[in-house]
Amino acid sequence: MPTILFLLGYRFFFYSNEGQEPPHIHVTKGDAAGKIWLTPEIDIAYMHGFNSKEINQVQGIVTENAGLFKLKWNEYFS
Repeated sequence: MPTILFLLGYRFFFYSNEGQEPPHIHVTKGDAAGKIWLTPEIDIAYMHGFNSKEINQVQGIVTENAGLFKLKWNEYFS
């Protein structure tokens, strides 16, 4: 499972067997976990264990780094 970014205690990654799904990124921090679609637009699939402040923070990080996440997804699964 390639880790793409560690930031503010959040780990952003994808699983190596998910190439058949649309591009997305997983995020964990402690026991909390989430999945965010990157296309066709940034959209939360699920966010379990995050409070509303953390969800907003994660959304901001994903928005700022969407280009990097998509690039790494395409490099890995191409």
